[in-house]
Formats: sequence, C-alpha cells, structure tokens
Amino acid sequence: MPFDSSGFLSEKARVAVIHDWLYTFGGAERVLEQILAVFPNADVFSLFDVLPEDQRGFLGGRKVKTSFLQKLVRPNSNHRNFLPLMPIAVEQFDLSDYDLVISSSYAVAKGVITGPRQFHVSYVHSPMRYAWDLQHEYLRNSKLTKGVKAWMAKLLLHKMRLWDMRTSNSVDAYISNSNFVSQRIWKLYRRPAKVISPPVNLDRFRLGERKGDFYFTASRLVQYKRIDIIAEAFSKMPDRRLIIAGEGPEMNKIKALAGPNVEIVGHVDASRMTELMQQAKAFVFAAEEDFGIVPLEAQACGTPVIAYGRGGALETVRGLVNSPNPTGMFFSRQTADSIAEAVDLFEQMAHRITPQACRANALRFSEERFRNDLLTFVTEEYDRYFQHQDGPQPDVTPEIEWLEKRLSSQPSHAA
Repeated sequence: MPFDSSGFLSEKARVAVIHDWLYTFGGAERVLEQILAVFPNADVFSLFDVLPEDQRGFLGGRKVKTSFLQKLVRPNSNHRNFLPLMPIAVEQFDLSDYDLVISSSYAVAKGVITGPRQFHVSYVHSPMRYAWDLQHEYLRNSKLTKGVKAWMAKLLLHKMRLWDMRTSNSVDAYISNSNFVSQRIWKLYRRPAKVISPPVNLDRFRLGERKGDFYFTASRLVQYKRIDIIAEAFSKMPDRRLIIAGEGPEMNKIKALAGPNVEIVGHVDASRMTELMQQAKAFVFAAEEDFGIVPLEAQACGTPVIAYGRGGALETVRGLVNSPNPTGMFFSRQTADSIAEAVDLFEQMAHRITPQACRANALRFSEERFRNDLLTFVTEEYDRYFQHQDGPQPDVTPEIEWLEKRLSSQPSHAA
C-alpha cells in the first residue's frame, strides 16, 4: 500500500500526474504546480509540451513524458486541430507501474487507462466544454455552421462526447474547481465531485490601498473572455479610463472598439500586472468562467471586482446586495450596456467595499489551503476505495523466490 501507518503517502509510492497539454502557464498550470508540491516525487505526463523555457520553473526540472502528438504540435499551432487524435494519444500512456494516478483535466486527461489496483483521482477544471455546452459557440467561432466540414466537425464532437462519457467511469474520485463545475460533472457523468478551489499566490499579490483613476482587465484576448464588450462599454463612457492587459487573436477587434480612454498595453510582466491590479479602482471581468482565478488575484490586491453574474465568479466575489462585507458587484448580461450600468452603480456604492474585505476574501483560497485539502481528500478516498476491494492481497514474494532458486538449481537441458 502506498500510504504509511499515519495515513500519508509513503516515500515508496509511485505517483503519476497527467495534464492535458503544456503550452502556457495559466490557471490550470497553477493548480498543477500545487499538485506537484503535494506529490514532489510524481512523474508528469502530458499530450504535448511546448511550454516556453521562462515558464517552466514550476515543473522543478522534471522531464515531462509526452505522447506521439509531441512530434506534430508546434508552439504557435492551434492545438484543437489535433482533437481527433487526443483520445487515442492519452490512452497510450503506460501507467501500470504507478500506485496513484492524478489527472488534471479540462479535455482528455481523465481518459487515461488504469487498473483495478490503481487509484485514479481526477481534478476537473471543466468537462470538455467545446464538445458539450459550448459546442454551438465553438462551431460558430470556427465558421463551421454549414457544409460538409461543419457536418464532419459535428460528427467528431459527437464521438468525443461518447468517448468522454465512457471514460468518466474510469475515474475513482472526482475533484472540481467550483460548485459550478460540480453541477456540470453531475449532469454529464452522474458522479459527485469534491470542490477544492484553485489556489491564489497570496505572497505575490500584496494589498494596495491607494487606488488610481482607472479600471483594469487582463486576459488572453480570445472570444469567450469577452474583452470586446468591456472595451465597447468604456468607449461609451469617455470620462472613465480603462487599461487592458493581454494578447491574443481578438487584439485587432478590441483595438477597433477602443476609444481614446481605453489603453491596451499588451503583455505585461508579473510585477507590472500586480502593480496595475493594486492601483485599479476595480477589475472588470466579463467571462462566464468555470472558476476564474484572476478576479481572486485582484481581490488579493485589495481591488473590487465587477463581474458577469454567472459561473465561478459567483463563488469568488461577494456581491453588494447579499454580503455584509462585499468585494464587488455583478452585471446580469454579457453586453456593453450591462457593464456600463454596473460601472455607474459601482461609482455610487464603491464606498461600501474596502480593500481589507477584498483581501480577506482572497485569503480563503490560499495555496496552503489547497495543498491541505487535496492531500486530505486523496488520502481518505484512497483508503475508502481499497476498503471495497477483496481484502489485502497475499504476499507471494517468498514463493516466487523459492521457485526461482529451485529453477536455478536445475541442470540445463540446452544442447
């Protein structure tokens, strides 16, 4: 058994951690970093690894074990083009030597093959959203709504759903990053999931009590983040300043929507990002995220959040209406007008939100809390899993050694 008498993993336990793919250090990789902190001797597997050298520090020098997709994927390629190959790629990993398998999954990582004497726990950032509830949006954005290519894409996503459902039963215990994702796991797989929210690096994000005259948002500039409607909203409010940090395929569209009061600064380093978060009047967040760690990082800096009132933000932001210690407010629709209305209301009621309340809310999501919750859950679920097995397996080592010794003493029959 890989757990010692005190209930913790023994040093002899073999642990494998499987992450979908590595191409940038984002929210899922922050979770992976803390998983590896809990299991420092774990081997890491990933479909492909094109992570830039300056973002690899969290891997601690580990060599990532990749699939055959490593030879096909390039750093700037669209990795979703390889979606048809991903199920078979993840199934090729040989994990038979490991006692504990942890998958960090937002696509196919949970589909790794494990045996009955192995415990597989999956931390699900999200079920594969472009195959499930975001299918139609994904097809629209990819301009795959008509014609032969569209039907081929729909057939592929149908097959991905079938595969996703089948492999959901290979997981022994689920962890989700939010109640929102737990609900999706139950709806799709009919399996319960323990909520262990992603961690915030509170040492990096310090409290800033002096606020500037600008609002701030930061994200990869991709369609579902909805930075476009934030830029449009502030362009309609020329007396209010907005700073946007980030890069991505939506850059030209956002530049076209931005008025003279909207400044797009592109990629900024960690130090500048923290500075902007500390000084902003509020952080504006328009995506429907499964969790969304950036609003918590803003709160760790003492900065309120104006967020779209759906998804994980409802679990990380304390609204003005229902909380005695609010840390932000919500808008009801993903439109520029709804954001503008929320900003107007925020200007009137911002005095009710203190930097200290924002920071205190973020403290609930510390890295230490994440590590403790993860280790406790894995330990308890592992023990519960093996209590349902047929009991301890007999130790056959003496018999095998006796047979090997007996065979070695027999005369050779070689010609």
